[in-house]
Amino acid sequence: MPENKNVFADLIPYAARKFVPADASLTDKETLLGMYQVLLDRPVKSSDELERWLLDLSELDAAVSQAAGILYVSMTCQTDDPVRAGQYQDFIEKVEPALKPLHDALNRKYLKLRETIAMDAGRYLVHDRAVRAAVEMFVEKNIPLQTELALLSQEYQALCGAMTVEFDGKEHTLPEMSRYMEDPDRDLRERAWRATAQRRLKDKDRIEQLFQKMFDLRHQVAVNAGFANFRDYQFKSYLRFDYTPEDCRKFHSAVRDVVVPLRAVIDAQRRDSMHLDKLKPWDVSVDPLGRPALQPFKQVDELVDGVGRIMRSLDSELGAIFDSMRASGLLDLSSRKGKAPGGYQNTFDEARQPFIFMNAVGMDDDVHTLLHEAGHAFHASLSAAEPLVFYRHAPMEFCEVASMSMELMASDRLEVFYNAKDAGRSATEFFEGAISVLGWVATIDAFQHWMYENPKHSAAERRSAWLKFAKEFSGGVVDWSGLEEEEACLWHRQLHIFEVPFYYIEYGIAQLGALQIWQRFRRDPQIALGAYKQALTLGGARPLPELFTAAGIRFDFSREIMASLMDDVCREWKRLRAAQ
Repeated sequence: MPENKNVFADLIPYAARKFVPADASLTDKETLLGMYQVLLDRPVKSSDELERWLLDLSELDAAVSQAAGILYVSMTCQTDDPVRAGQYQDFIEKVEPALKPLHDALNRKYLKLRETIAMDAGRYLVHDRAVRAAVEMFVEKNIPLQTELALLSQEYQALCGAMTVEFDGKEHTLPEMSRYMEDPDRDLRERAWRATAQRRLKDKDRIEQLFQKMFDLRHQVAVNAGFANFRDYQFKSYLRFDYTPEDCRKFHSAVRDVVVPLRAVIDAQRRDSMHLDKLKPWDVSVDPLGRPALQPFKQVDELVDGVGRIMRSLDSELGAIFDSMRASGLLDLSSRKGKAPGGYQNTFDEARQPFIFMNAVGMDDDVHTLLHEAGHAFHASLSAAEPLVFYRHAPMEFCEVASMSMELMASDRLEVFYNAKDAGRSATEFFEGAISVLGWVATIDAFQHWMYENPKHSAAERRSAWLKFAKEFSGGVVDWSGLEEEEACLWHRQLHIFEVPFYYIEYGIAQLGALQIWQRFRRDPQIALGAYKQALTLGGARPLPELFTAAGIRFDFSREIMASLMDDVCREWKRLRAAQ
């Protein structure tokens, strides 16, 4: 649970309710069915009445979304609490399936009304095409399959949240074990890495079985909806109107040609700096010059203090948003046993308030993670004035621009945590990551394309495909000999594959957008920040390329732009590295 246990009770609607009763039970199935039915039955005869109908639907959707979000956040904050798990499970098993047919009926009513009622075509362009896609994809017999998939996702969360390691006489969560990867003692790193890997391998069969169930269900959902495979289904489900699977393949190719050679150079220099014959997986996070791990903070409050200072130095409005989140208890940042892995930002849609979840353990990476999630939070806050909930959520490709740009713009302000030399060291490692992440994105995305394009593949074929893509996009310097099983199961740790399939290419597309913002920011910080904030206020009310344009950047992930951006990143990395 968040440190402030009254945080959810303190949430109040951003705007006074006009349709949803103040005392409505927003997790009670019959109550919700009744409210949606009122909207379904309401006669609508004019554009004013249709706009009022949309606003009422938005108000109800936001209230229900917030109720569901509270259940999800509570569950992930403590996955081993049976009460929280049960409440969340009850909602996704009983409430969500009952609402889906009504949502479809409301979508169909809206499209029917739009045939005779004129509306502002520009204002409703994005909404109209999203509703049409939802109607085309809705298949009632998929509802129980989607419910089962949500429950399997919860099972994956619980399985990972329960993983701990006994190491050097103490029980550690897996995020806590990652601290050992930055220790200069190579023997200690190896022991810690192997202990963590063995803990993951202990559940490898359960994870494989869990994924296979997910995979089979997803394929059936796609077939039921008339698609040849789940890849094509998911592209439409994610409303990817502005790029295609073929564009993703071009991205993979550009990464292979431009990024992979750079990654090989970085890894080779690391190996040589460390005077190693072979660079092993436990050597990739430690300082190559043998310096102790960076320690930006000891207590989570220090992390929050430092990031708050960075935000206020960048922009007073962003600083105020972050400070307000802290004061409202909308941060749960510490790692603990039973907490779900990873980090995320969740928006409570009725209050229009962001919430940040992560697993901080005192590492340099924690600083960048909080900066990243704060970028998402700013997106939610700056688009909060948009009256329609449908437009307060942007496409993920642009949501990640919001978060990744924040990391980049803050990269020269890390002295709030470090002295000048260590701040430069942190930035050096960050820019190495900015290069490496593109290779990992290509690996995860190409692997998913292969799996879902080949729905009859065996577990052995899946393993071979993973190893092929891992080799293709890694640079080939890290030596996995003797660790074949660990490498083959590496994808088990990527929660997106299990929980939000095909949601990963967004990080690659967004990184290219964020790097363009960084380029502008170095030339003129105020202009770059102004465009960034203006674009975030749009939420998802405009098509994806227009959101990029509003931020002053191009929606382009071609080889040419990737090469240009990597040139700048490499120059910055070399400058920072030379200063070390």
